[in-house]
This record gives sequence, structure tokens and C-alpha cells, in this order.
Amino acid sequence: MLKIIAGATASLAIGAAHSQAWPTKPIRWVVPYGPGSTDILARVTAPKVSSALGQQIVVENRPGAGGSVGSEQVAKGAADGYTILMGTAASHAVNPALYSKVGYDAAKDFAPVINLASIPNVVIVNPQLAYKTIPELIAAAKAQPGTITYSSNGSGTSQHMSAALFEMLTGVKMVHVPYKGSSEGVVAVTRGDVNVMFANMPPSLPLIKDGRVRPIAVTTSQRLAAFPDLPTVAEAGVPGYEVSTWFALFAPAATPEPIVQRLNREFAVALADADIREKLMAQGYTINGGSPQDLGNLVRAELVKWAKVVKQSGAKAE
Repeated sequence: MLKIIAGATASLAIGAAHSQAWPTKPIRWVVPYGPGSTDILARVTAPKVSSALGQQIVVENRPGAGGSVGSEQVAKGAADGYTILMGTAASHAVNPALYSKVGYDAAKDFAPVINLASIPNVVIVNPQLAYKTIPELIAAAKAQPGTITYSSNGSGTSQHMSAALFEMLTGVKMVHVPYKGSSEGVVAVTRGDVNVMFANMPPSLPLIKDGRVRPIAVTTSQRLAAFPDLPTVAEAGVPGYEVSTWFALFAPAATPEPIVQRLNREFAVALADADIREKLMAQGYTINGGSPQDLGNLVRAELVKWAKVVKQSGAKAE
């Protein structure tokens, strides 16, 4: 019995020593989407945390299946603290309901680290189009069902589900055109390749300011301080409508707790940095933070919420 206890104690000591030595090499941060809001957040925060850890954090875009491809890769990766994931409301709440198989369990296959930030979506249209308000968009969609197109950065993303919820609550039918990244979807609106996008704010902001896209509403429950005259979708005529998307850091499920806690602390410090906060808030992000337990609770609640939306809206993965 004493030998068994001693062996167990030795194993714990080895694990603790490994965690204390971490990191001794670069860390790979998988962003399961192309360039866009998720990518921006990672690249703004990574240098600060890299400096604190004494090792480079390499941001790697792995888009596919609305974030499922990159998320599955991390879920099945080594739980040694050298591969981490930027998860979102799409990858960790919508996809499990939208896809018949995502290759991971969002609640069990990851160690939650920290809820980094959230952003609103903004409904943008090509400025050459006639509709300038949500009621006008609804009227146009009802007059010609199935002819109005909207872009997104992939099936199951917040952009796709923002539109799906809009269709469900208004009774309109539009055509989904998924792209590999948020930026591509926004550019498609400027070119007139698609009519509308329920776009993330960061990649949309420069084009809104330049007049290359026309914003007609925001998806959050409250108006944005940066656009006080822009109504919410709900107040523009769709009661009960509200969508925002969150971005959070995850590691594989068996990652040692000391590593998870160290990552949580260092990213919390980065989020409190004045320069980082200014950069992110200027692009429409709301800084979140919190404990790993807070993030775990959020994931479980969001899984329930979005399973209902996917079922009721009839949204499909394309």
C-alpha cells in the first residue's frame, strides 16, 4: 500500500514539475477560421502573452466546417499546453447541433481557459441596394422569396445563425452563401456578389466608415456607443431578436491544471493592458475575462440555447 501511495505521489510530482517548466518551446494557437474577427483577436493578444511566457505563441488559421476542423484537431491533440484553441459560440455551441458529426464533444473534450471577448454583429448591405432599414429588407425578402443572398464565414458561425434566427422570426427566406472568412464575406457585399451580411463588427468597421457598405442594424439587445443612431434588429421590428458572439481560449481536456491556470492569468493580464483594450474596443470588441469555470458554465448554457435555435429555424450546414 505504501508503494502504491509513493508511486502516485511521484507521478503527481512529475506532473507538477512538468507544469512548472512549461513552456519550453513555442505554443501553437489554432484559430479554426480564416482571417476575420477571430483572427484579429488572437493576433492582438498573442504578443503580450508570448512576452510573459517567454515563448512565442504562433497563431495558425485552420478553417473548415464552421470551425469544426480546427477544433477537432485541438481536441485530439496532445494535452501538454503546446496546442491551444480559439473557440467561439459557433464551434462550441452551434456546430454540435448543426452538424450530424463534429468530431468532438464541446463540453467534455476541452479544458476551458478564459472567455476573451465578445462582439456584436451588424447587418450590412451593398449601398447600391434600395433597402436602408430592417423593415425594407423584410419587405424585399417577402416580395421575392429565395432571391436575396447573404454571406457568412461558414455554416454554423454567428453570422450564419444570426441570419437563420432572423429568417425564423420574420418568416422570410434568403439564400446562404458561405465564405472561408469574415473578410471575404464582407468584401462580397461591397462587390455586390451578395446582398446582405450579418457581419462581425471588426472586419466591417473600415468599410462602414468608407461608405463601401451600409449598416442598417446591430444584432445586440442594446445600441452600440460607436453607432448610437443605428437601431437594434429588435427595435427595428423583430421583437425578441438578439445575437452576439464570444471568443474564448480552450486547451485539450487533459491539459494539466497548473498550465490552464497560468494561461488564464496571463491572458487576463493581457486583456487588462490599456493598449490592447484600446485596440480591441476600437474595433467593436467587448472585453470579457473570468475563470475557467465561468467559461465552462457559458459553454453548457450556450449548447442548450443554440440547439433550440437550430431545431426551430431548420438551419442546415452547407
